[in-house]
Amino acid sequence: MSMDLGFFKPWREIERTHNRLPHWQQEGATYFVTWRLADSLPKSLLDAHYAERDQWPRLHPEPWSQETEAEYHRLFSRRLDAWLDEGHGSCLLRDPRHAAVVAGALRHFEGERCAMISFVIIPNHVHCLFTLHPEWTLEQIVHSWKRFSAREIHRTNGAAGSLWMKNYFDRIIRDPAHLHNCVRYIRRNPEKAALGIGEFLLEESPLACSIV
Repeated sequence: MSMDLGFFKPWREIERTHNRLPHWQQEGATYFVTWRLADSLPKSLLDAHYAERDQWPRLHPEPWSQETEAEYHRLFSRRLDAWLDEGHGSCLLRDPRHAAVVAGALRHFEGERCAMISFVIIPNHVHCLFTLHPEWTLEQIVHSWKRFSAREIHRTNGAAGSLWMKNYFDRIIRDPAHLHNCVRYIRRNPEKAALGIGEFLLEESPLACSIV
């Protein structure tokens, strides 16, 4: 099954949900999603980060303009990305066996629930870019990826408990320029995190490969 790229449509209904992070959804949209291992960031860093981040929306009530949203992500999302790239925690995904499990989960529903554009599996987190089938919600597919991969990795390790951080970060792709930026970000992330061959797993669709 092929799916058309779905960019953000400001005139259409937006479903907004909140946990620790805000989530915006539209049927059939294209998303950039990041999730991370439960031990990927020290609690001391996160406590200060969340305190500042939770205060920010009180000073900038929704609806946000595109400029305000960009400022939010510059202040908070990019900071988390930089910390993740420092390689905190167990970094279980550096093991090619574990990275292969996550990659298999990401490929499993290809053409049925989503169309994957690109993904990268870094030692302590995952970035992926995909178009979601209109009949599925973002939380359903991310939960299925995380649940399956946690079960299989724990089976390999003989471990138990929380593998992944409960929440995840997502953004609806606004337009082709935003899509191109996300493809490049995913492609360049291993170099930015100073990773060598065998320490990450990058996969790109023909569409992503065409973007330079």
